[in-house]
Amino acid sequence: MQRADLSKPVPAAPKRVLPSAWQWLKNVLTLTGKEFQTLFSDPMVLAIIAFLFTVLIYTISTGITTEVNNATVAVVDHDRSPMSSYLVSTLQPPSFQPPIYVADSQTLSDGFDQGEYIFGLEFPEDFEKDARTGKHPSVQLSADATAVSQAGVGMVYIQEIFNQETYHYLKKDSPLARLPVKIQTSVWFNPNTMSHWFFAVTNIVGFVFLLAMMLVGAAIIREKERGTIEHLLVMPVTANQIALAKIISNGLVIAMAALLSLIFVVQGWLGVQINGSIALYMLGTLVFLFFASAMGIMFATLAPTLPQFGLLSLPVYVILRLISGGDAPFECMPVWVQSISQFSPVTQYALFSHAVLFRNADLQIVGHYLVEMTVAGLIFMFFALRRFRSMLDKQG
Repeated sequence: MQRADLSKPVPAAPKRVLPSAWQWLKNVLTLTGKEFQTLFSDPMVLAIIAFLFTVLIYTISTGITTEVNNATVAVVDHDRSPMSSYLVSTLQPPSFQPPIYVADSQTLSDGFDQGEYIFGLEFPEDFEKDARTGKHPSVQLSADATAVSQAGVGMVYIQEIFNQETYHYLKKDSPLARLPVKIQTSVWFNPNTMSHWFFAVTNIVGFVFLLAMMLVGAAIIREKERGTIEHLLVMPVTANQIALAKIISNGLVIAMAALLSLIFVVQGWLGVQINGSIALYMLGTLVFLFFASAMGIMFATLAPTLPQFGLLSLPVYVILRLISGGDAPFECMPVWVQSISQFSPVTQYALFSHAVLFRNADLQIVGHYLVEMTVAGLIFMFFALRRFRSMLDKQG
């Protein structure tokens, strides 16, 4: 039986040699190349990205509108006077379709029941005669309120048009002309008040957030489900390098898609006038992508499977988008929601995008948005990397 020689010192365990900065960068670039290869080898993901930033941007921007467009109008004219015909003729495209004359009130009511008309006008007998004698006759204006946006805004349109054109027809001065103060209206940044200008940029903001969160998180979960993450564990790479490679690869693809969509779809296809610096906008987009990707990594470490990841991330996306001020004005929200929304990086990115692209804001004006998004991204990345390292340790 041999005895161990306790007099000899036990050799210490070899210390882990930290990679140099060049080796660290080389590992990140190698992993980034692998992520690019994985991403571009999936045609379905590329098709979804292209569809979101082209067809869906155009469809949503032009399909959702806050102004009256191509509304149907039915008219019951009991007066048959030149004045009533003149007022009806002032309802012109593109806001209104050519008005349709119907026989009586019952026919108009039946048309409303069948959804054929959005607006209905009924002129009483002796309408022009009473107007010329100062008796102030009234025109019955009805609207189908199931078309909420069209009905609410359209009734105001028709009232304003009829008031102005009535004074013009009777050769009388409008009450506004007799005011001691002359009102001069100037519309900045969107001269024709077209809602699709606003919605186009808002949808780019939403899709950048959605894709960054989903693609980065799904890439991590996909590697867990396929078992390829074990291959990374035997390589001399760290959790920081793995996470950074996924952020860089997916972020650059999304940023490039957003840039092309802004130039060719928003500016070219939709005709939106961009007044600000696209380079500054892309800088803010990259900063926001850092935050959104960190959130995707965080959710990927909390959800064990891809369906659970979707159930976790989609409600967060919907809530943060709704309170961002892009789909609904802040003034329409409760005060406490307005206060909470100011801390959301999605809100800051939406405000940043509109300020830069429409109002030509410079870095001095929007710099605080970049700082706030960076701080939020660093906080999320800190906790996401802690969770990611813990997940890798369990996988190992």
